Parts: sequence; structure tokens; C-alpha cells
Amino acid sequence: MRNRVWGFVMVLSLMVGTAAAQDARSVLQAASTAMGAANLRSVQYAGTGWNGALGQAYSPDDDWPRFEVFSYTRTIDYEGRSLREELARRQGNYPPRGGGGTPIQGEQRQNLLLSGNYAWAMQGNEANPQPNQAEMRQLEIFLTPHGFLKGAMTGEARAFSIPLGGRNVTIVSFTALGKYRVNGTINDQNLVERVQTWVPHPLLGDTIHQTNFTEYKDFGGIKFPTRIHQHYGDTHQTNPGHHTLDVTVTSVQPNISVPAITVPDNVRQARVQPVTVTPQRISDGVWYLLSGNQSSMLVEFNDFAVVVEAPGNEERSLAAIAEVKKLLPNKPIRYLVNTHHHFDHSGGLRTFVAEGSTIVTHERNREYFERVLFSRAPRALEPDRLSVYPRNPTFETVRQKYVISDGVRSLEVHFVNDLDHNENMLMVYLPKEKVLFQGDLWNPPAPNAQGPQTAGASQKVFYRNVQRLKLDVATVVPVHGGRTGAWADFMRVQGLTQ
Repeated sequence: MRNRVWGFVMVLSLMVGTAAAQDARSVLQAASTAMGAANLRSVQYAGTGWNGALGQAYSPDDDWPRFEVFSYTRTIDYEGRSLREELARRQGNYPPRGGGGTPIQGEQRQNLLLSGNYAWAMQGNEANPQPNQAEMRQLEIFLTPHGFLKGAMTGEARAFSIPLGGRNVTIVSFTALGKYRVNGTINDQNLVERVQTWVPHPLLGDTIHQTNFTEYKDFGGIKFPTRIHQHYGDTHQTNPGHHTLDVTVTSVQPNISVPAITVPDNVRQARVQPVTVTPQRISDGVWYLLSGNQSSMLVEFNDFAVVVEAPGNEERSLAAIAEVKKLLPNKPIRYLVNTHHHFDHSGGLRTFVAEGSTIVTHERNREYFERVLFSRAPRALEPDRLSVYPRNPTFETVRQKYVISDGVRSLEVHFVNDLDHNENMLMVYLPKEKVLFQGDLWNPPAPNAQGPQTAGASQKVFYRNVQRLKLDVATVVPVHGGRTGAWADFMRVQGLTQ
């Protein structure tokens, strides 16, 4: 019932007329006075908690894997439009199952910055430009309690009240950055308790990004929440939500002096680059489709083609399809083989469905993909081909083994047993070429790289499954990393023996 209420809220927010605009301003002014927003120029808050690896669940029905955040600091300059988020995390006591770097070895630190229209991450003393993240990071400022009030006060806000849980709350809605509908829930104490927006996602469509704020306390005349909880995705059946962040705030410093953030030259000069895919021949009729850190494999058959893996998003898949048509102009892509459901490995599936390809995936993924990937979820923010020209997906599912053949060449799809990274992992083997394609089991290191001398958990499982299936492997092809590797090198680098 509660999910229906929030869906109703979204519809009503679009229906409220100009007569409610003055009422919205009164609500915002009351909340701004109660929370001290008008006098808040900057804030730094810190705490501890956990965060989740978005789209990296062990199984489609699980929540995303969590990590202990033992240090979290966020600094926002509302007037200077800058943000700095510093986070340190470790595995903690959370189960080491799923992707996203699970399990973390030791500690990981993250330092994300925004200054105006520039976004980047600091890795040691080096700035890593992230021009494609600037808009999302700007939006994050509006998704804080005081940032929401400031944004709504300067926008054309609309408001309406509803009863919820035995009390009345007011929903105030405005458009941020000219495209994102942002709804804030203001309670009967004039406190912002929830901020919600919709962001585009290649799998999920227009997806809820929601943050809840509770346990407010006074910090020098500024009321600020000491519990922040965030989730991504709706909680209704066709688009399940998962938890991404939970922070218990232990300190708040309002109106601190925030030094101007100097934008590094390489960040200022960076631009969002178009996605390109470069084919690299592995053997006759087999190509590695390279695209940065997300790659696929193309296999030619007598009168059709097979692409293994559709990582990233529609732009990346369209670039891959274009290369396939150059290499094999008269052969349709009959099958797209998906190794597992993680977002970075399935973001382009919809594009291949629009192309007419059949999706080959593990049988336990089918219901998830039908329910989530190919639902009729809105895609107003970033329409894709399948939303413009809908068609029903077709699937071939795998339990232990599935074979694609034209009588000359065979492609085997095998289930990977006993893997903590993903419950439904598949790998693809070409017996004639002795080529094995896999996702997240081993990324061959660069020449002269100092790799680990002992195998990690996923590498041990990889090795055991190759032995179990009696596969004669010469070349390993990964999704990530952008380089193939010899099986003999895998054995040597991982310290394994036949």
C-alpha cells in the first residue's frame, strides 16, 4: 500500500497547478526557518555506517553486498556549488558474497570532488577526470535536506499535503538542473524527512534515487539529521529497490570556511568521449571487441553471428553492433550470451533485444530480466531503442550446459559452480580454438605487472571448474582489463599447477 502512495505522489506532483505555488513557498519558508537553511552557506558532516555495491548482488533476489564504512565525511559549499565526499571502507563483518570488489582486502579510500561543472576523483595525488559524473554530483547537492530547500525556493515549486502514518506530510516538488523531478517530504515538524528523484539507468529505466533523513538534532542553530539512509530503485515488484548507503552522523559543522577547490588542468580539459569498439582478431572467425574496460567477444557461424556479453549501456552496445556489421555485414546477431546479471555485464542487453537477438543466460536470471530489464518502466529521461520500438525478448536458458553450433563450429556455455561472486555465472568455451571467455574470474595482468603469487577465491573456483569440465584451454578472454591471457600464464601467476 505504501508503494502505491508514493506512485500516487509522483502522479499528483505533475498535476498540481499554479494555484499551489504560493502554498509551496510558505511551506518551504517554514521548513527553512525551522532547519536554519537560509543561514546555511556550507556544511561538513561526518559519520560511520555502511554502503552497498550498486547492481552487484550475489543473486537477483539478494540485496547488494555491503561494506563497513568506518570513515565518511561530506563537505558542501552551497554558494560555491562544490562538494567533496571522502569515504574509507573495509569488508567488516558483512558476508563476502557478490561483486563490486567483494571481498575488500584491507582498506579502500575514495575521494570524490565537484566544483561547478567539473567532477573528478583523487587517487593519491592524481586527479582522475569524471566528466560524465558532473551532473549527477550536482544533483546530489539538491538531494540533501538543506540543498533541497534551497533548490526548491529558487525553482517553480508545487506542493500538496497527504495523510501518512497517522500524520500529515507535505510533498514539495520542483525540477532540478532542468530535467530531474525532485520531491521532498516535509513533516509536521517542518523537517525534510525524505528527498526523492528519478535518474536514468540502462537496465531499470527511470529509477528512484531516494534518501531518508531521521533523528534530527540542533547544531549551532542548524537542524541536521543524524541518520541518513539511501536506496536506489523502487520497491514495487517490477523494479526492486536496494540499499546503497546508511550513515550515522556523529559531527556536523555548519558554515565552515571551505577553501576554493582548484580544478586540475587535466580535469578542466577532459570531455565526455564517444564510446568506441575496436575488434582484435583472436582466431579465424573470432574477435575480441575491445572498449576500454568493458569488452565482448564476436563469434562467426555459417549464416549468423554470436556476441558474448553486452556490458555498459546502449551507446556501448550500438558501437559493438556497428563493428559486427562491418566485420560480418550479411550475418544477423542471432544470440547474445550473458555471463551474469551484474549491471556492468548486462547494461546493453536491451539494445541486443532491439536488434532481434535471443538472450542466452542462466535459467535463474530469466525471471529477473523479464521483470526488471524488459518491464514497461518509464524511460523519459533517456529513451532507448527498445522503448521507442518495443518488442518481446526471447530467451534460451542454461542450467549446466548449452551449445550453439552450425555443424562446423561449436560454442559451449557452461555454468560455474560454487562461486561467491555470483550465483548464476556462465562462461563460454570454443573447443576448436581452445578459447575461454569469462567475466570477473580472471583479468590477465599487463606485461611485467607484479601479480599475486597465490590464487584468490574466484580464481580457485575458475580453475576447479575448468578441471571439472575437462576443458582444454589455451587462451582466456575477459570482459574487463582489455587484454587476453594464456592459460599457462594464469597457472603461473596464480601459483597453480595442473
